[in-house]
Amino acid sequence: MKESLSILSTLPSVDYELLDSGDGEKLERYGQVVFRRPDPQALWKKILPIKDWQNADAVFVRDGRNADWKIKPGTPEKWTINFGELKFHIRPTAFKHTGLFPEQEGNWNWMREVIKARLPKQPEINVLNLFGYTGGASLACAQAGAQVCHVDGSKVAIGWARDNAELSGLKEKPIRWILDDAVEFVRREVKRGKKYDGIVMDPPAFGHGPNGEMWKIEKDFVGLIEMCNQILSDQPLFFLLNGYASGYSAIAYENNLQNLVKKYGGEIEKGELTLQESKSGRLLPCGIFARWFNI
Repeated sequence: MKESLSILSTLPSVDYELLDSGDGEKLERYGQVVFRRPDPQALWKKILPIKDWQNADAVFVRDGRNADWKIKPGTPEKWTINFGELKFHIRPTAFKHTGLFPEQEGNWNWMREVIKARLPKQPEINVLNLFGYTGGASLACAQAGAQVCHVDGSKVAIGWARDNAELSGLKEKPIRWILDDAVEFVRREVKRGKKYDGIVMDPPAFGHGPNGEMWKIEKDFVGLIEMCNQILSDQPLFFLLNGYASGYSAIAYENNLQNLVKKYGGEIEKGELTLQESKSGRLLPCGIFARWFNI
């Protein structure tokens, strides 16, 4: 087991770059559109001139209890970018999101690698993606040759993920799109005796399922992990945990995977997900991860 913390960094690319960050904000380019939005991790000073920040096409503004985007005239409602060997629709949404978490690129590449490494000796690999959002992890796994079950509690997010699959040329890949509460879905999979070779999840700190089911990470996370352990196959390939805005350490996530090493062998890696600024090279922390694998 690796005791050190790894740092996964998403580097600037043709259609995405972190231009600058600081004073509780970040400035990003998605294609030709520049976003300015809050980020509490940016606990330092900005580098770029203020005019660069003022020229952003879309700015997420909080005013008391109200929060919304201020968008320049002529900015498209949505557009397509190439990112991480996939294609995504991008648009500003509530809660300051864009439809893409670019810091996950390193995890997508890692899942592709472990799936391709196993395929020669196991031609059918089943992956479960819980809290799947707009589909990045699901598409990366399907692209590598896995069969994927994508679960999310938002009908809008699932529609968006399906659109991204079509954009990426993966419409015909074996992906099941499931609108359901993650906990309730896994509970039923346990009863059905369904098994998965890989599980990936990126649970929010707080949320709701499609029928109003409430999720609180401090209350529900450990129980969900325990149920997921029951639906792993006899020779599982990986279990990936991501954390965003929950305030927990990667070590806390790692501790939930240690039983897999005892039962199946394999290794655990843990660390931080970051974005690298295009000009300064400075890293913006964006979340944590812990991942077990046994190729």
